[in-house]
Amino acid sequence: MNKVLYYNNLFSIYRELLTEKEQNIFSLYYEENLSLSEIAENLQITRSAVGNTVKIVEKKLEEYEKKLHILAKNELLKMALNDNIDTVLKKKILENLD
Repeated sequence: MNKVLYYNNLFSIYRELLTEKEQNIFSLYYEENLSLSEIAENLQITRSAVGNTVKIVEKKLEEYEKKLHILAKNELLKMALNDNIDTVLKKKILENLD
């Protein structure tokens, strides 16, 4: 899994555990694909503050996953569902994972 997809997946699971500021900056960087400079200009903060926040959030997300394993469990469940299973049941389960 590539870095952007990995962090976006972690962010979708653990975003509520982050501060509003962390959520905003991380979303702008990873979801909106803005550069550190663009985010800094938009929020009127330094580029280094944006970069530091992104790194802090990445570490927090990794720690949450290391302790809770929610993304890993979801991936295992999705792989298991790829085997023969009732299509309607599979759809319902997958909807509840995302």
